Amino acid sequence: MSQIHQTAIIDPKAQLGTNVEIGPYCVIGPNVILGDNVRLKSHVVIDGHTSIGQGCEIFPFASLGHAPQHFKYEGEPSQLLIGEGNIIREHCQMHPGTKIGGMKTVIGNNGLFMASSHVGHDCIIGDNMILAQNAALGGHVVVGDNVYFGAFSAAHQFVRIGHDAVIGGVTAVVGDVIPFGAVYGERGVLNGVNLVGMKRRGLDRETRQAIKQAYDLIFMGDGLFEDRLQDAKNTMATSEEVAHIIEFIEAVAGRPLCLAKQD
Repeated sequence: MSQIHQTAIIDPKAQLGTNVEIGPYCVIGPNVILGDNVRLKSHVVIDGHTSIGQGCEIFPFASLGHAPQHFKYEGEPSQLLIGEGNIIREHCQMHPGTKIGGMKTVIGNNGLFMASSHVGHDCIIGDNMILAQNAALGGHVVVGDNVYFGAFSAAHQFVRIGHDAVIGGVTAVVGDVIPFGAVYGERGVLNGVNLVGMKRRGLDRETRQAIKQAYDLIFMGDGLFEDRLQDAKNTMATSEEVAHIIEFIEAVAGRPLCLAKQD
């Protein structure tokens, strides 16, 4: 049975699932869809064409689905699609897409979006995302599964973050980050691979070593980058995870890549 506080303002056109909890002073717009077992603590404002999957928990003063912060947005009915089981903490902001993007922002399942974190327009976010306090994603950012962003970090517009990557706190990411990459520093550079994340994923020792060897060859070896990448492709792509890294690098020609700092 749903529980809706008497001070909540809910447009009659909004669609609410079963067993929904809506706390004091929440405001829900006409084109909002809340899945089953969604819980809004209090003072949550949801507008636009926003869909929230079942089991999400949203804390006070979160702002979801309002017009994106983009001069070319003209009120088009773009979407914000949030998956299941996400925890969205205080003052978090998530914006819908735009017509110059894909017309939708997509959030995967089981993510944790900490206080004052920000997801810009047209972002595509995978499952199990952790966006720590005050971390921000610019527009059109694509993030794979199992990615962690530290507090006060940020990703520039159009950046791609590969799955299982980790971004350190207070790090600005301006280039694409390979799967399993570990990026740190005020102006983010690759600092190896995410060994902790690989162990948590349950990757065996042999696979972890293959990923580390591929990283050393591609990013730390001698000669031209293109030659090192081809060498890894010829000798190490039998590892599925290494193949993913190579495919990620080759997927979008001309995209700037986050590189390792050379001594």
